[in-house]
Amino acid sequence: MTYDDGAARRRPGLTPPEFPSALAQPRHAAPALIPAATSSPAALPVAPRRGRSAPVWIGGVLVLVLVALVGYFLSALGPAASLIGMILALIPLAGVLVAVRIVDRWEPEPTGLVVFAVAWGAIAAVGIALGVDLVLSMVLGPASTPAGQALSAIVQAPIVEEFGKGLGVYLIFVTARRVFDGPVDGIVYGALIGAGFAFTENIQYFAVSFIEGGAADTTVTFFMRGILSPFAHVMFTSVTGFALGLAARRCADARQAVGPWIVGMIGATVLHALWNGSAVLGDFWALYLTVQVPLFVGFILGIIALRREESRLTRRRLGEYADAGWFTVQEADMLATRAGRKAGLAWAASLRGDRTALMKGFIGEATALAAARQRAISGRDPQAAQDERMLLQRATAARAALFAP
Repeated sequence: MTYDDGAARRRPGLTPPEFPSALAQPRHAAPALIPAATSSPAALPVAPRRGRSAPVWIGGVLVLVLVALVGYFLSALGPAASLIGMILALIPLAGVLVAVRIVDRWEPEPTGLVVFAVAWGAIAAVGIALGVDLVLSMVLGPASTPAGQALSAIVQAPIVEEFGKGLGVYLIFVTARRVFDGPVDGIVYGALIGAGFAFTENIQYFAVSFIEGGAADTTVTFFMRGILSPFAHVMFTSVTGFALGLAARRCADARQAVGPWIVGMIGATVLHALWNGSAVLGDFWALYLTVQVPLFVGFILGIIALRREESRLTRRRLGEYADAGWFTVQEADMLATRAGRKAGLAWAASLRGDRTALMKGFIGEATALAAARQRAISGRDPQAAQDERMLLQRATAARAALFAP
């Protein structure tokens, strides 16, 4: 057998020179020509950040305070107890955040402001409370007597803590005015700040209980704070948020809102003092069942009533767009009720390709559109008309994508 060097050179390999790799697909025919687009699709407008977020410098201040708080906890409580306290504190925080999310589901607040609100409560408000406590201890000495401890718990703590938390709600009102539309928004921001404050405070309580009494004391403290009263701070600061929400609904500016803000903080302080007093002076269980539980039930019923009013307002505003031909009357009804939205999402899921995400986008844009129109009608936001045009374009684009073949 003779060796044909030419044949060896002609034998095809795994990667012939006409293909870039062994997995490349050869062309069998010329591709069809892509027709030129008649017009370029318009880019959806994006809402400006101004008036919808907290200033960056406040975030920088929070980082600095956070570093100081971490150092304080590690030095005062130790790393092990602090870690145990933080893990336990995450449990009631998660439950509270889920509840606030349910309240905020109708017109969700911007994610950045949600994070800022929780961070303000967990960092800045706690820093203010600890700073005031440190100054008073240096000036007046530590509260070592029963009377001094009772005064600190019933008077000092409610005033200082509700001011620190309420300051965060007021900052959101001033800096993110375009998304602070009414009482429900105020309650949501107040609840988030209260949840953040309770989280950091719980770390300290759980860690101290673990250091002083081990697992037994920690279990009791967790039951009292994490099970019986996870919404205490949430409810207190929501009163401040509710007052500022009423001011927002009445078109108050930053200066005009100072009065309602102070009134709201007074209400929050009274509730806070009543709660602390029941634990220090009175029969805790009797006051818990006869005062705190009814207050919490009233709080829930008030939120339900506010949500219904928000639904009616959304239906009224979207009905105006339906009258103008932008939506159908059935769509306006669907967008303005919880049952209608649920039915709309179920219908979207049954469409080809499951268009649930498109329906959620349509609901969100239409709800924001109704809120922008309400701001324009009230005259409290000079840029509301611009927002209304932008959101109308986004809502109609979402509607078109939902009904596309």
